[in-house]
Amino acid sequence: MEIINEVNISFLSKSSNESYARVAVASFFTQLDPTVDEITDIKTAVSEAVTNCIVHAYRNTVGKIYITARILDGQYVYIKIRDKGCGISDIKRAMEPMYTTAQEEERAGLGFAVMQTFMDKVRVTSQPYKGTTVTMFKKIRSRNQNA
Repeated sequence: MEIINEVNISFLSKSSNESYARVAVASFFTQLDPTVDEITDIKTAVSEAVTNCIVHAYRNTVGKIYITARILDGQYVYIKIRDKGCGISDIKRAMEPMYTTAQEEERAGLGFAVMQTFMDKVRVTSQPYKGTTVTMFKKIRSRNQNA
């Protein structure tokens, strides 16, 4: 697919930056004239992916989170969220609902399940001690296309 537009951002893995990431990525995609529900889906998926980086990848330390957001031909949204943290040794297990490696009891282990619910496709790659990349796709059904 051809890239129509692209933005790259990076920031420290601090909780205070999660809302920035969510809003920045969603704002970039407003040029596609998405519905409120589509923007909410994107914001939720980005929030979950960034929170995973903060909580799991960089436990008790601060690292960088990298986001590439692209608009692809055909009204497709591409979002890649990457860290250089501890990595995931068993991706299949990590993607199971309710599975978490977090020590805090308030973690439900639903991050990947939520991403899969709100995006059309989610792909996760990871290497222990090298980091994790989450790539998500969603087709935007622009309100202008229905007019």
